[in-house]
Amino acid sequence: MAEAAAEEKPVKRILQTVGFDARFPNTNQTRHCFQSYIDYHKCVNAKGEDFAPCKQFFRAYKSLCPKREAGKFPASLEP
Repeated sequence: MAEAAAEEKPVKRILQTVGFDARFPNTNQTRHCFQSYIDYHKCVNAKGEDFAPCKQFFRAYKSLCPKREAGKFPASLEP
């Protein structure tokens, strides 16, 4: 059993930061996190998860936002 664990290779993840957004020029990125999160969920509700621009919003909010408690977000996510 120890041999099987030794043979498994660790998963490599590529970390990328979000590019510059002129709407959020300051170093505090809370608003950028908030807006990316809302944009992602509105995009998914309107176009579906496989829509390419939605994936960009997803990467942005995942990079910027700390984890949140399930079901607690101060905005409407309806399209």
